[in-house]
Amino acid sequence: MSKNFRVGIIGGGIGGLALSATLARRGIESRIFERAHELAEVGAGIQVTPNAAKALAELGLATELDRIGFLPNCIVGRNYKTGREAFRTPLKGACLDLYGANFFHVHRADLHRMLLSQVPQNAISLNAQVTSVRNESDKAVATLASGEEFEADLIVGADGIRSVVRDCLFGETPAKYTGHMCWRAVVPVAHFPMPGVTPDSSMWLGPHGHIVTYYVKGGAAVNIVAVVESPNWVEESWTAESSPAELAEAFKGWHPNVVELLGKTDRVFKWGLFDRDPMQTWSKGRVTLLGDAAHPMLPFLSQGAAMSIEDGYVLGTAIDHHRNDLDAALYAYEAERRPRTARVQLESRERGRTYHLPTRWSQMQRDLRYFWKNMFDPQSSGMQANWVYEYSAADFERKIAGAPHLSSLSPENV
Repeated sequence: MSKNFRVGIIGGGIGGLALSATLARRGIESRIFERAHELAEVGAGIQVTPNAAKALAELGLATELDRIGFLPNCIVGRNYKTGREAFRTPLKGACLDLYGANFFHVHRADLHRMLLSQVPQNAISLNAQVTSVRNESDKAVATLASGEEFEADLIVGADGIRSVVRDCLFGETPAKYTGHMCWRAVVPVAHFPMPGVTPDSSMWLGPHGHIVTYYVKGGAAVNIVAVVESPNWVEESWTAESSPAELAEAFKGWHPNVVELLGKTDRVFKWGLFDRDPMQTWSKGRVTLLGDAAHPMLPFLSQGAAMSIEDGYVLGTAIDHHRNDLDAALYAYEAERRPRTARVQLESRERGRTYHLPTRWSQMQRDLRYFWKNMFDPQSSGMQANWVYEYSAADFERKIAGAPHLSSLSPENV
């Protein structure tokens, strides 16, 4: 690798920071271009599942994650009207034993700050909107709105579902509205636990919609994610304002605990849920994609941020291992990540269907299946995400070191 080798990262979200942090630990220079005027995340909760927690531990963040995270007891599925339990998946203690890491609830801004602490301050350019990228021989070039151009050995599009980098590589194809509208809100907690809100990841399952509630900020706040099926949608933006009244109206008639909690909301945001089909390749020349730019997914397995963190760690590791052969690094990256993220994309869609069954009979059949699975293996019931949590991005480092064939893959075979 040349002395001046560097990676350009378009987007300063969780995935972009995870990649930059991974590269920094390996002594590889990166530069993040973020179009916002400040590097900050919106006020919302996020579930850091064991697979993501393992990748964060590899970045030296295990202690900080313990400090900022809340450990829920279980994932509990409940009937939207009666509150009857459909399933209960143990988390606290069980995840560490089964998967090698805990399951955390954190505030998204805290996770963002934690990753940012691992990135060199001089690696970030704010108010830097990238308008296009292109390949030039064995380099890649990003053009900014200011007219400035940045040349790098590799450019990574970590710029979200409406990725400029993706459009430049593969042409403009609009994301698909999935028929789901989503609200989010955070409610302060005066005294923990809040009445009616157990210290779990609670999923209230109803016809054509569901609500997830869980504690963040060490129990100082409750995060609410509420989804309904709707032909009407707003833009795919986490910053579109809604109102407590609109949120309450969408879930009128649900369980009293839900109604009471929604009545405590103050500031509410909403957005339409969009996704795309899995891609056949993410890379062209010296440009590749990461996170939602490569594999946007519905939030029904709670894996959007987790997949971005895994992507960042794996890509950084592949670059480090194949320091003199970026083609091999990109092929190895895609070979590791595309099959997994494609499965998460498709299974997240399926969870949206099963959570929102429209009739009492179909709900009873689903809940009976949950019950029997819960009897024999609680980790295989409900979200059915044990296969997600088992994964460790750190295993990729051992795999790539012992698999020279990953250096000779072609993009079509990845």
